[in-house]
Amino acid sequence: MSERDLNILNKFNILYLEDDKSLLTHTKDILDDFVANVYAVNTSKQAQEILDTKKVDVIISDILLENENGIDFLRTLKENEKIIPAILTTAHTDTKYLLDAIKLKVENYIVKPINIKELLNTLHDVLFPIVQSQEIEKNSNIIKTISAITDSKQVDVVKYIVGNLDKDNLLHSSYSDIMSEISISKPTLIKLFKDLAAKDILTKVAHKTYKFNEKALDLI
Repeated sequence: MSERDLNILNKFNILYLEDDKSLLTHTKDILDDFVANVYAVNTSKQAQEILDTKKVDVIISDILLENENGIDFLRTLKENEKIIPAILTTAHTDTKYLLDAIKLKVENYIVKPINIKELLNTLHDVLFPIVQSQEIEKNSNIIKTISAITDSKQVDVVKYIVGNLDKDNLLHSSYSDIMSEISISKPTLIKLFKDLAAKDILTKVAHKTYKFNEKALDLI
C-alpha cells in the first residue's frame, strides 16, 4: 500500500481517553503535530464533558481504565445515539474484548505498546471516507452553483464531455453527436468549445477529437 497522506488529519479533532497519564501525555504530544485538536482525558466522565462541549471526530479509548471500561463508555454513547468512529487500545488480547469491540462496530483495535505509525495510519483510514464525502458534497455544490448562475445547457455539455473521455482524456464526438444528446443550439455549443479552447481546457487534435487538459483547471 502506498504511503498515506496524513495531512488530511489536520482538520479533525480527537478525543483520547487513557488512564496512564504518562502514555496519555506522550501520545497527545505526537498527535498534536498531526490533528487540529487532541482532547486528552483520564476518565469517561471527563470524556463525556468534552463531547458535550466540543466537536469530536474520532475517539481513541483504552479498554481497561481505572475502575471502568472503555467499551462500556462507547456502548453508552451508542445507546444515546452518539455515533462517533472509535479506535480501542489495550494491553490485553482477551477474545471477549475483541468480540465486544466487533459488536460495537469499533473501527480498529490497537494492542499496546502503541505504535504511533499504526495509530496515525488507522486515523487516516477512519477519516479518509469522511474527507471523500466532504469533497463529493463540495463538488456537487460547485456544480449546483454553476448551474444557478450559468446556462444549464452549458453545464450539461461539460458533464457530457467529462463523462465521455477515454483513458487518454480524449473526447471523440462531433457537435451533432452532442446536440443529439443535449438540447442546445449549435452557435451556443460552438461558443462553449471556443471558450474552453481559449482556456486550454479542451483542444481540438483531430477531426471530431478533442484533448481534455485537467491541469488547465488548476489555473482557473
